[in-house]
Amino acid sequence: MTMHALSPDLLGALRDAVGPNGMTVDAAGMAKYLGDWSGDHHGEALAVLRPASVAEVQAVVRLCASLGLGIIPQGGNTGLVAGAIDIETAGSVVVSLERLNAIRCVDADNFVLQADAGCILQTVKDAVDEQDCLFPLALGAQGSCQIGGNAASNAGGINVLRYGMARDLILGLEVVLPDGELWNGSSGLRKNNTGYDLKQLFIGSEGTLGIITGVELKLFPKPVRTETAYLGLASFEAAIALFRQARRASADLMSAFEIIGSECIALARLIDVNMVSPVEAPVHVLIELSASAAIDLRTLLVDFLTEAMDSGQVIDAVLAESSAQAKSFWAIREGLVEGQAKRGYHVRTDLSVRISDIPALIDQARRFVAEDHRGWVPLAYGHAGDGNIHFNVLPPEGLDEREARARGTDITAGLYRIANSLGGSISAEHGIGRTRHRTFMAGLAPAHRRLIGTLKNALDPQGLMNPGCLLPATETAP
Repeated sequence: MTMHALSPDLLGALRDAVGPNGMTVDAAGMAKYLGDWSGDHHGEALAVLRPASVAEVQAVVRLCASLGLGIIPQGGNTGLVAGAIDIETAGSVVVSLERLNAIRCVDADNFVLQADAGCILQTVKDAVDEQDCLFPLALGAQGSCQIGGNAASNAGGINVLRYGMARDLILGLEVVLPDGELWNGSSGLRKNNTGYDLKQLFIGSEGTLGIITGVELKLFPKPVRTETAYLGLASFEAAIALFRQARRASADLMSAFEIIGSECIALARLIDVNMVSPVEAPVHVLIELSASAAIDLRTLLVDFLTEAMDSGQVIDAVLAESSAQAKSFWAIREGLVEGQAKRGYHVRTDLSVRISDIPALIDQARRFVAEDHRGWVPLAYGHAGDGNIHFNVLPPEGLDEREARARGTDITAGLYRIANSLGGSISAEHGIGRTRHRTFMAGLAPAHRRLIGTLKNALDPQGLMNPGCLLPATETAP
């Protein structure tokens, strides 16, 4: 990467736009903004800007637009595809939304919340909880990810099965456009059928069309009952068959259905050596039901599982007797992700297929690793209820990291081919970023590729918004 430098005059102008406490240019101060959570990706920047108001965001964007300076919008920097880190050109400024972090209002009567884009997701969830409401977006990084980043990346998580992705939970957005103009698409309306739904252009755009500064969210009644069970099954085929039956039997009260290959449990113990799995079986399942009304969820779940065990579908089942025990079940699911990070570099995927194709995806991926990459350890887990499987692969312990990464590139490509052969997607919830953009663009039909390029050029003709993310930096519309 070729590192450029900002002139003293430009540095002064940027500092004026965000105030003396809103800009960092020294390496030590910028470090936390230039590496991702996984530790796999590190980038560069000319400066890190931290505007504290929407007006300051506009001022920064106008200044950068006038100078042709690239902008990397950044939320909590918890992404896994280098979407908020410049790992290629090193000629841009990072614009962090962390100081733009106020809850603007919670309207419990209309089940709506408005917040600055820099609000931490957990802060949003806590604020609505106090009003007996629920914002159901839930993911491992919720204590540090920001709601604007969730919108920009169309975040998923464990509750997609019942509530949908981030785009299903957003009523409106406020966005600073690439020329600095402010577009406000928030109205609080649940139904508004007046032409193009412009907010959807920015949800999932990964900061390539503008900077999200405000988010209007859809809330739900707070559940008053939750039942959680941890199950053991003989195979992924059995798990998917059980899911289909559970979805029908639960009257759409199921909020999560997670599957975990037994090989993953050892990773969770890297985080907590005392962690004990409630069951012993080839495949583990976490199922959760919730309701905001006086519904006897426990009887519903017990009756269903009794039948499943009597028929031999379920080998073992443990129902949580308290919220603490339920949390211990979820700690296994969360711990296995942290354990992989502790283990070091590994192949990480975020594949999506039709629910019925999940067993085939896992079977083909496991055979591919076993036959072509001996010694590597496959891990299969994910949100089975929405077809999202994280099929990750650990390198042999002691393998040189440079060699591991080179081999990992081949493994990733092979796993993408398997997902594509099943009509699936290379990204269910993590996005494209800079690590997948070439694979993404190469797989598009000509019309799809043309539409993406045309949209990008129409809204960001200078190509300054998150250059190199989603689309390769050289990509232009015909």
